[in-house]
Amino acid sequence: MTDAILVLCTCPDEASADHLCEQLLNQRLAACINQLPGLTSVYRWQGKIERAREIQLIIKSRQPLFAELERCILAHHPYQVPEILAIPASQGHQAYLDWLTQETS
Repeated sequence: MTDAILVLCTCPDEASADHLCEQLLNQRLAACINQLPGLTSVYRWQGKIERAREIQLIIKSRQPLFAELERCILAHHPYQVPEILAIPASQGHQAYLDWLTQETS
């Protein structure tokens, strides 16, 4: 078993995604973050169906850091209600998990 998590978070543009990634990495709250541009999100917001181009972040971190990671995202994210979803990683390549732990310690 591992305490590794994947945290999903969307950003409206490259500048906000880059800024958030730098904050998370500088504070050692994430070991690696993938930025997937070109995403179209369709969602309901304030009673209307919206469509937006976004960048999906896949943040590699650890469960004990989630509360602090969430606070960091909320402090630096431009959205009123940003996506912050943590998914546990039940297994993984041990060398990668060791590196993840080292980079977030």
